[in-house]
Amino acid sequence: MPVGFRQGLLDDAARPNWDGSGPRPLRWTAWYPAADDAVEQELFPDQRGSAWFAFGPAARDAAVSQCRKRYPIVLLSHGTGGTVMHLDWLARDLARAGFIAVGVDHHGNTITEPYRAEGFLCAWERARDLTVLLDAMAECEFACHVDIDRVYVVGYSLGGCTATALLGAVTESSPFERSAGNTEFSRGPKEFPDLADHLPGLLDTSAVFRESWARMSQSTRDPRVKAALLLAPGRSARGFSEDSLRAITTPARIIVGGADFLAPTAHWLHARLQASQLEMLGPEVGHYVFVAEATEAGRKANPDYCIDAPSVDRRAVHDHVAALAVEVFESG
Repeated sequence: MPVGFRQGLLDDAARPNWDGSGPRPLRWTAWYPAADDAVEQELFPDQRGSAWFAFGPAARDAAVSQCRKRYPIVLLSHGTGGTVMHLDWLARDLARAGFIAVGVDHHGNTITEPYRAEGFLCAWERARDLTVLLDAMAECEFACHVDIDRVYVVGYSLGGCTATALLGAVTESSPFERSAGNTEFSRGPKEFPDLADHLPGLLDTSAVFRESWARMSQSTRDPRVKAALLLAPGRSARGFSEDSLRAITTPARIIVGGADFLAPTAHWLHARLQASQLEMLGPEVGHYVFVAEATEAGRKANPDYCIDAPSVDRRAVHDHVAALAVEVFESG
């Protein structure tokens, strides 16, 4: 079955962008089962030779396959500072298996636009992004093709926290806010190492930021989500209320590598999600194995993200995780 590929831009009029100059932008990307006569082609030929990651071919803007009336939908959430294209390997396999896979580049927290401290600090806004996206997919772009009774979510790293928030996890503290009781304090991730230093100034000067900060502990649960796949969920999970985690009954599968610096967080989260299962990958599998396969340019520019331990086959890990995702969601 050919894989279709489509991109677009939505506006969330209920929330402003970080500048306060317009609505919050939701740049989305979708992979889906395409019509039999669709022709897959290289998606970004103009980036050949310079892109850090390799993406598979797909049929851009092709018609949706008519093999089924409606298809289950999988929402995708990328890691901090990343892009949903980093999950292209999984999205394409889901599309071939009969799912619509769609995600957004989270505003201010994505490499596809300038980084904003607000987007890194207010991670709870990401879950709302996916709910708004789901509403739009069910009413606009794929209105006749979405099986709204079969909705699933996949999140990688910080995206794993986003996915958990859709299940009902509620944030009660930020790792980037200094306080005597914050034992998980972090000055910032490697993508934004001085992040915590921006917090006081934003609280003083930005009304948009203050409004978002006040939403920290609001629930973003979406009852339409039937199951979740959490890939190396991020440290921000430690800021979730433990009571809210223990109240979640939606099935969740957690996958993390044995050499991942976030493995302790995966174990912590698994112990508090009553309907979760935890799978540990090999002892040398690191955090960035869940990102798309790297190109030679990527391996030279950023070996930390792009080069795995000698015993790790990133493609084999991707194949295993994609097969598991299909299994989990087909049984959900």
